Amino acid sequence: MYLMGYNFRMASMPKIPAFFYRSAGGQEPVREWLKALSKADRQIIGEDIAYVQYKWPIGKPRVDHLRGSIWEVRSKVGNRIARILFAVDQSEMILLHAFIKKTQQTNAKDIELAIKRLKEWKDAQNG
Repeated sequence: MYLMGYNFRMASMPKIPAFFYRSAGGQEPVREWLKALSKADRQIIGEDIAYVQYKWPIGKPRVDHLRGSIWEVRSKVGNRIARILFAVDQSEMILLHAFIKKTQQTNAKDIELAIKRLKEWKDAQNG
């Protein structure tokens, strides 16, 4: 009986906790983007993020590596494709940038913005 309880508790804890990037001005762009979506879309994306938290490290189709430390959570919301760009830093999932994809290729500007935000995150953690 104890073993079953132990396994249940271990299975119910994510391998990596998720945190929203927060700018120096206090904005949380991913959280704000999510809030602007419909409840159904938020639920789909939230479940995809949670899946990554519990199953990390994983790959396609749910997650893809973009560049350096930047990864993407890949979600299908209705007939649209949503992406959450994130990094894993010190066993934490940092949600850096989010958008609805409009082209096949992820725009380099989106990746650069995520890289910039990750650097700001690390600087804030070390500062």
